[in-house]
Amino acid sequence: MKETGDRDKWEFYQDHSEKHHKWLWRRTAPNGRIVGASTQGYAEKEECVENAIRNGYVKKE
Repeated sequence: MKETGDRDKWEFYQDHSEKHHKWLWRRTAPNGRIVGASTQGYAEKEECVENAIRNGYVKKE
């Protein structure tokens, strides 16, 4: 049986340690392990969400 990641938790947050407060995302499996994360920061949250969508995030309307 292949896991689809439907129960994974997606987080969008700003990194306040950086000078420009870039937006980042991370994907956490139900067992608590981080299974995905953005490789760069984004100036706008929507750009960050678009990158997460390309990596499997399903936007909730």
